[in-house]
Amino acid sequence: MIKTKKMTNSVDTAKRSGKGKSLARTKARSGWVFIAPFLIGFLLIYLPMIVESIQFSFHKIKIQGGGGYQLLPVGWDNYKYALFEDTSFVKTLAGSIGQLIFNVPAIVVFSLFVAVLLNQKMRGRAIFRAIFFIPVIVSTGIIEWIDLQDQMAENAGEMANGAGSGISASTGGEEDTGNGLLSMMDVQSFFGNMAIGRELVAYVVEIVNGVYDIVNKSGVQMLIFLSGLQSISPAIYESCQMDGATGWETFWKITFPMISPMILVNAVYTVIDSFTSQDNQMMSFIQTIYEGPDGTVRATAMSWIYFLVVIFVLLIVAAIMGGYVFYQRRDT
Repeated sequence: MIKTKKMTNSVDTAKRSGKGKSLARTKARSGWVFIAPFLIGFLLIYLPMIVESIQFSFHKIKIQGGGGYQLLPVGWDNYKYALFEDTSFVKTLAGSIGQLIFNVPAIVVFSLFVAVLLNQKMRGRAIFRAIFFIPVIVSTGIIEWIDLQDQMAENAGEMANGAGSGISASTGGEEDTGNGLLSMMDVQSFFGNMAIGRELVAYVVEIVNGVYDIVNKSGVQMLIFLSGLQSISPAIYESCQMDGATGWETFWKITFPMISPMILVNAVYTVIDSFTSQDNQMMSFIQTIYEGPDGTVRATAMSWIYFLVVIFVLLIVAAIMGGYVFYQRRDT
C-alpha cells in the first residue's frame, strides 16, 4: 500500500513537471513568434546597412563619372582622424558623457519619486498620471522640432547680443548662472555653513535650472516604475503595517528592493535616450561632419566610435547596478 502511494506521488510529480516544461516551451515559442517581425526586418534591412556602414568607415569614397563612386581602402585612417586629428570630436564626446552623468541620476530619481506619489490612493489619480505624461507627447515629432529650432534661434540671438556688447564668452558663462531659476550664490547662501562642496552646489543648480528637460524626459520611466510598483502584492504592505513598520522603512526595505529591476531598466533606457536624442551635441557634431568634405566616411567612423562608447557606458551601468538588483523568486 505504501509503495503504491509512493508510485502515485512520483507519477503526479512527473506529470506536473511535464506540464511545467510544456508551458515553458509554449511561452518560449510565443516569444519567438512575437519578435519574429523584428528579426526578419533586422536580417533583411538593418544588417546589410550595418555591414555597409562598417565597410564605409574603412574606405575613402572616390566619385566617378555618371554618378557612381569607388571605395578605396584606407585602413584605420578615418578612426585616427577622429581620435587624434579632429580635436573637437573628443571634446564633444567628453561633453556628451558629462551631460549623461548629470541626466541619468536626475531623471531616474525624479521619475521614481513621481511614480511613488502617483501610485498612492487618491482622487483623480488617472488625471494626474495623464498630466505627468503629457510632456512626453508634447516633446515628440514636429513639436520637438519647433522647440529645438526656437532654442537654437534664442542661443544665436544671445551670442549675437554678447558679441555686440563686447562681452567675452568666459564672463558670459559666469553671468548666465544668475539667469536661471537658481544661481550658485542662492544655493550657497541656503546651505550656509554646512560642509557642502562647490561641485554638489553646481549640480543642484543645474538640476533646478534644467527641471523642464528632466520632466520632459521622465514620462516613459515614470510609466515603467508605475507598472513595477503595481506588481508588488498589497499583502506585503499589509504585513509591514501589522508589524509596525513606518513608511520610510517600508520604502527602503520593501518598495526599493522590489523596484530595483525597473531602476536598472530605466537607467539603461535613459542612457540610450540621452545618447540618441536630437539635442545631443555629439549627434549634431556628427551631422556637421557628414556635410563636410569626405564627410560620409569620417562621420561613419565617428558614429561607430560613438556607438562603442555607448555600449561601454551601458556595460558599466549594468555592472554597477546589477549587484544591487533584487529578483523575486516565483514558484512555477
